Amino acid sequence: MALTMRPSPRPQSTRRARADLEFALRTVARPNPAVVAWRWRYELGLAAGLPAGILVLAHAVGTGWALAAVSALSGVLAGWPAARRLAIARAWCVITPHRVRTGCAQSWIHSRSGKIPIVLLTTSEPFGERVHLWCRAGTGPDDLIWARPLLAAACWAADVQVVWHERFAQLAALDVIRRPGAYLPGWPEEDRWRSITELPPAEAPSAETTVRSSPARRNAHGLISDPATGEDEPGHAA
Repeated sequence: MALTMRPSPRPQSTRRARADLEFALRTVARPNPAVVAWRWRYELGLAAGLPAGILVLAHAVGTGWALAAVSALSGVLAGWPAARRLAIARAWCVITPHRVRTGCAQSWIHSRSGKIPIVLLTTSEPFGERVHLWCRAGTGPDDLIWARPLLAAACWAADVQVVWHERFAQLAALDVIRRPGAYLPGWPEEDRWRSITELPPAEAPSAETTVRSSPARRNAHGLISDPATGEDEPGHAA
């Protein structure tokens, strides 16, 4: 008696299986020098501009006065609470985009070509920062929702909420919450951003809706069976 080997079942979609495998093996693409310079523009500007400014000031008023001016500015930032809070908020607006990009790279939020979402703008908010993102083809707000705990940990924040633009599907934003007491869901209400972190649950169909939507069944005697009562009513045979 000859034995035959049954072929192993194929996946429902070979293309989808190959795409998932390729995505799992794909690494994040390395940015080119222009992209690196753009991402680090604030740090590069500060590193180049601060010494240049001190040298120009020293050449104009003298080294002693220049050092006195720098010391006075540092004292104002350290002793004036409003100025200190402003400096800290601006520093977080520079740090947070780097942390978001790192979180996206480590959470597999990238396209099939290894491109992570583009950080368009970071603004300081009462609760922390709002990072505006351009989702490349192959990524979307759902990926950000799935990676919320990972993004919050990467940003050193208490939580991360995801909002989307009601007109442009490729635009999303991350509300990086550092002060939970200052965060209001859906804030600000006058803009075009909507929270999608907590999606409303789908309403289950009621029994009445189910009964009304169930098709009538015709038995062998030509009678129509009413699904609501189970009784047979006269009907015309097909």
